[in-house]
Amino acid sequence: MTLVAGVDLGTQSTKVVVCEADSGAVVRSGSAPHPDATEIDPGVWLDAFRAASAGLLDRVAALAVAGQQHGLVALDSAGTVVRPALLWHDTRSAPAGTDLVAELGGPDVWAHAVGSVPVASFTVTRLRWLAWHEKASADRVAAVVLPHDWLPQRLRAPGAPTTDRGDASGTGYWSPFAERYRTDLVTLAFGRELALPRVAGPAEVVGETGSGMLLGPGTGDNMAAALGLGLGPGDAVVSIGTSGTVFAVSAGPTADPSGTVAGFADATGRYLPLVCTLNAARVLSAVGDLLGVPLSTVDKLALSAEPGAGGLTLLPYLDGERTPNLPAARGLLAGLTRANASPANLARAAVEGMLCGLADGVDALRVVGVPVDRVLLIGGGAASAAVRTLAPALLGAPVMVPEPAEYVALGAARQAAWALAGGTDPPQWTINAAVPAAEPDPGVRDVYGDIRVRAAELLR
Repeated sequence: MTLVAGVDLGTQSTKVVVCEADSGAVVRSGSAPHPDATEIDPGVWLDAFRAASAGLLDRVAALAVAGQQHGLVALDSAGTVVRPALLWHDTRSAPAGTDLVAELGGPDVWAHAVGSVPVASFTVTRLRWLAWHEKASADRVAAVVLPHDWLPQRLRAPGAPTTDRGDASGTGYWSPFAERYRTDLVTLAFGRELALPRVAGPAEVVGETGSGMLLGPGTGDNMAAALGLGLGPGDAVVSIGTSGTVFAVSAGPTADPSGTVAGFADATGRYLPLVCTLNAARVLSAVGDLLGVPLSTVDKLALSAEPGAGGLTLLPYLDGERTPNLPAARGLLAGLTRANASPANLARAAVEGMLCGLADGVDALRVVGVPVDRVLLIGGGAASAAVRTLAPALLGAPVMVPEPAEYVALGAARQAAWALAGGTDPPQWTINAAVPAAEPDPGVRDVYGDIRVRAAELLR
């Protein structure tokens, strides 16, 4: 039996799964936590990988790493980390994004240059922030890599760092149209050119570890989830984790000047238009904390309330927001009366508000020409009975809930199996999915949309 491993270098933890290369069946797995922070010493990732993989990698033939997108790991000429890595959910570079959009000629120019309009989460805006706010550190920087680039570089024999087109497409300086770096945009952001990792092919072997495991190219976490799920035309994923993401496979690159849809590449040679929200599963946990109840009780309360929560609507921008681009926004509770001021209505409003934000993402994919015939609901938030029950009506498409699994790590493992076997396509792995029961939607999205529009200026 040939074994492969996949690593999910996430925001909150590192997870490792070991699978059979032919079937994808999980043989063993492990995880280790990360600190809850928006910047982090990359050495934490190496320690977490070692802890998560301890005792798991015996007889593993190949490994690939999928990582949180956008993180800025700045290196000096010796390859030493210059400062803690700035992670995707750090919003301090929002003004830099605004400046860069204007300096290149506006959002339409950016969208057609790199598929996306840069906001606070993109690597290119962090380069500008670093250049302007930490000049001593910036002067030392010789190269920049992403989290998924950095970890394999520490695992393999000596060699130049590599990345893949999927993760590179989230930097803001790699073009899915030209399939190359836009080094002029690095210079625009940072003031000078920097060394960038080579972009490896989808199934390329990029090296091996000291113990002889082959290394696949790895990719971004969303690209790995798409690979783990075997995403096909007409399928969209709604992932409810630390962030909320909506993405689908596309045959060609997309450009959305509104900035709602990021025109990423995927891990197979196709494209992965994606919408991301900063606020997802943590909205439910925050409401649970506010009510002093566990998430299971939030579920029960939400399902006990009527659709529409008695007129109570939550705009869940608790940590600022990326879509819409309101990094300084805060949450807003609208329509509160004595009659609807109950724990059940607040729980219901939290679930509805979170799903309405994600439903806007599904609609945005359709606007740029990406068909959505079916939604696959994944992530920690998909375990919520209330989320599964409300999702079909609010997302506007049939919903399937794949069995709980670490799909980012599974996608990385599938890529490792592909690199090991070679060929034009990844191995065929199957997943099981259920169709949840559904409640009707009596105009919940219309109310949410109206309040979102009316509150936009207040929340800026």
